[in-house]
Amino acid sequence: MFIKKFALFSFIVSIAILSGCKTGLLGGGDPPVAPAQPAAPAQIVVDGVRTSYADVVEKSSPAVVRIEAEHKNKPQSQADLRIPFGDDLFGQGQQQQRRPQIERGLGSGVIVSADGTILTNNHVVEGAEKITVMLADNKSFDAKLVGSDKPSDLAVLKIEAQNMPFLSPGNSDTVRVGDIVLAIGNPLGIGQTVTAGIISAKGRRTGLAYGNTNDSFEDFLQTDAPINRGNSGGALVNLNGELIGINSQILSGGPSGGNIGIGFSIPSNMAKSVMEQLLKDGKVRRGMLGINIQNISNDAAKALELKDTAGVLVSNVKAGGAADKAGIKREDIITAVNGEKVEDSNVLRNKVAGSLPGTEVKLSVTRNGSPQEFTATLDEYNVDGTASNAPQKDDSPVQPNGGKLGLSLQPVTPQIAKQLGLESDSEGLVVTDIDQAGAAAESGISKGDVILEINRQAVSSVDAVQSALEKAGDRPVLMLVARKGGTIYLTIKPN
Repeated sequence: MFIKKFALFSFIVSIAILSGCKTGLLGGGDPPVAPAQPAAPAQIVVDGVRTSYADVVEKSSPAVVRIEAEHKNKPQSQADLRIPFGDDLFGQGQQQQRRPQIERGLGSGVIVSADGTILTNNHVVEGAEKITVMLADNKSFDAKLVGSDKPSDLAVLKIEAQNMPFLSPGNSDTVRVGDIVLAIGNPLGIGQTVTAGIISAKGRRTGLAYGNTNDSFEDFLQTDAPINRGNSGGALVNLNGELIGINSQILSGGPSGGNIGIGFSIPSNMAKSVMEQLLKDGKVRRGMLGINIQNISNDAAKALELKDTAGVLVSNVKAGGAADKAGIKREDIITAVNGEKVEDSNVLRNKVAGSLPGTEVKLSVTRNGSPQEFTATLDEYNVDGTASNAPQKDDSPVQPNGGKLGLSLQPVTPQIAKQLGLESDSEGLVVTDIDQAGAAAESGISKGDVILEINRQAVSSVDAVQSALEKAGDRPVLMLVARKGGTIYLTIKPN
């Protein structure tokens, strides 16, 4: 009996011990619960492979802003304004003044210093009467336009704020094709967005940054990181969180005109140079040699009897300009500037424009197969209009030259020279008509072009053109053409 009672007592005690936390039979109530520990951040690198860009985004995104630019349309005065259900409310024929309509353009920008200095595109804020900047945390500021530069499509804004998050410009010259980059901005007005890609190419030129292709300065980084409308002015950053570009343009396709993986960013070194000048002087000054230049094609190299296509061909020298004073001549091949090789005309143009007027530059030149050195003191580049290249209607008879080129040519008269912005005593033959299926059209000849030389021989009559073509036979023909105030060499393969 004692054993049974003891066994029963032992069973009850065991149950109490096992269920004490729920029943409280042993006193003390619920045991304390340990506070939840914050989840460890995800690893950025796993087995040597980067798995996230979150660290770069956290560092960079607070410095990227949304920009709203307001443009007011002029009010319109409208006679006999019709009011629904009351045509005579204001009297017949009374003038009504419409309220000005406000258009709002959206873009992006990058804070580049703690005092609220912002870089963006000129086309984002151009002509705006009011500019509002919204930060990543939705705080908004009225912005002042410090200065803008159409040729580079850059503008500098300032907001009244201190201790702002900012991105330091990196060295875009060290960027390599294949480097991973992030594009940060406010596409399509949906809010800040981050996309990733690589640098697809360097030194690109589209000719779209300014109304006149000759007056734009472009040295784009090309990227496949998706960039859409509203991304303009936003940041292109590397994996160190450095600003290496200002997003500027896209090539779009399809019916919606969306991103197809080809975007362009202004390199940070160019942006930094432009920004510093705008902050200091309110404008940008650029050096100028006073020459027309172009890349050398294989056909042009053969026609000029060159060994290869290295260097940049001088197609015209402005009288009295820096290059002329230094001794540069037409048909010279510029191979280096200050000892740095140049094999692309856009690279040479940007190198010269990136130097201040009055700067001395050393030019390495090949002339008639012999290397020579020249020193030029740069003039100042000024953006100005050029005469229209299209001739006005003229009653003089058109003289077709026939067959090989598919052109109709007419000797340049003083009247035509004036229309084309040429010197009054200019010679050559103006293109008055062109066969779009002919050899000349395929090579880029257009109406209004003036042919000055064929195979390095001056031509001033249709007979001279025909004679030069007969001498050339089936070989490519090198033409020196005057166009829009400059000259260019074009190579044509006659049909």
